[in-house]
Amino acid sequence: MSSHIAFIGLGHMGAPMASNLLEAGHRLKVFDLVPAAVQALAGAGAEASASAADAVRGAELVITMLPASRHVEGLYLGKEGLLGAIARGTLVLECSTIAPESARKVSAAAIAVGIRMLDAPVSGGTAGAVAGTLTFIVGGAATDLEAAQPYLRAMGKNIFHAGAAGAGQVAKICNNMLLGILMAGTAEALALGVANGLDPKVLSDIIAKSSGRNWATELYNPWPGVMEHAPASKGYSGGFGVDLMLKDLGLATEASVQSRSATPLGGLARNLYAMLSAQGHGGLDFSSVLKLYER
Repeated sequence: MSSHIAFIGLGHMGAPMASNLLEAGHRLKVFDLVPAAVQALAGAGAEASASAADAVRGAELVITMLPASRHVEGLYLGKEGLLGAIARGTLVLECSTIAPESARKVSAAAIAVGIRMLDAPVSGGTAGAVAGTLTFIVGGAATDLEAAQPYLRAMGKNIFHAGAAGAGQVAKICNNMLLGILMAGTAEALALGVANGLDPKVLSDIIAKSSGRNWATELYNPWPGVMEHAPASKGYSGGFGVDLMLKDLGLATEASVQSRSATPLGGLARNLYAMLSAQGHGGLDFSSVLKLYER
């Protein structure tokens, strides 16, 4: 069944997610601060909107995919916040990765005015967004998640209900902290092997079938040329940026301070990505952490 969907935020993740909804037969009104991103989706069949408020007018479902907490709070709670433009009873999927407290704050404000909201950050990277195989990690009411299922299934393969509002964000930052640690460790291990005469492809194949196997060695190898379609083999272009990983590791640090949890490895990983960003590599894919080990 076709629905009228407003999609706001058409970056590396948002654009392919919106495309998959179009392919599923839904009608989309789209908005992004980058006009070219809007026009690209319009060329694929979406309706271009002049503003976020225009996009949500008459929408049955609103989806947002933005860079950080401040953008989400600014969009929904700002001086001319979007909550004033969305019809009461509308379901909102907030798919950005943001601080759990920000998710709870926006959700509470939405519920207070009769709008249903789920925080639904994603995992799977740009490849998963394009293929429609994302994992959605959802926080919010179970009844709202049930209503969202057809739309989530058009964009993803796995859907998890983590708990109440904000729980999706907690689970996501835990996952991404581990991802940052694993990628840094994988890069370090490969660099050590190559420095001692091993072929990076051979070593990667060995690790992928041994106890050190992980997502990076199997699907997202950081060494150029080992995996043809990995960002590392394309100059570390596309994918998940260093600065975005640094943001997520910062969110993990904030959560650890608030809950008085020890995250020493997360802190070390954050320092590594901060070094990489300071060297001017913030826009590269996060697997470029390998550059820290180059001789």
